[in-house]
Amino acid sequence: MGIITRNSLLSLETYHKERPVFREKAIKERRLRTVHLGDHVTLIFENEFLMRYQIQEMLRVEKTFEEDGIEDELNAYNPLVPSGSDFKATMMIEYPNEADRKVALAKLVGIEHQIFIEIEGQPRVYAIADEDLERSTAEKTSAVHFMRFDLTSNMKIALKAGAQMMVGCDHKGYPMHVQTLPSETLASLVSDLS
Repeated sequence: MGIITRNSLLSLETYHKERPVFREKAIKERRLRTVHLGDHVTLIFENEFLMRYQIQEMLRVEKTFEEDGIEDELNAYNPLVPSGSDFKATMMIEYPNEADRKVALAKLVGIEHQIFIEIEGQPRVYAIADEDLERSTAEKTSAVHFMRFDLTSNMKIALKAGAQMMVGCDHKGYPMHVQTLPSETLASLVSDLS
């Protein structure tokens, strides 16, 4: 899987012209790669296209032309591009009511380390969370976490051969799993593997 480079980005002018098509595709792609664990935890499995879109959007919004600013965006989002042997995801803990969210974030300390994937016939893989910086304290977890799920060769072979993948959480305050992913979602994730 390729890293996004300065030379591979569209200029702001070109992106402005192509943005409606780019944006529509990004919305569909994000919807396809979103897994809801119950009502309050959402995982978006990132890929190169979604990170490219995010970078282009940030450059557009901030009207960034300078090399340093572009490099900052590349450095921020490239770590979320899958390597071909892992899945990368953004996890959001969502409670519409601020008071409920505050209580939940206190009860869910450590949840980012209890999120897993399990490929049929293979052991569970727990997320490696927030490699860039710690987002939680002993009192509360963050509402957003970035995670990586490392896959073995056997796991990749199994997925490419049609094995199903479960996504779940075994935190005592939020035990939840999705036993069967939609086939289109799983196919999209498998396309990230080299």
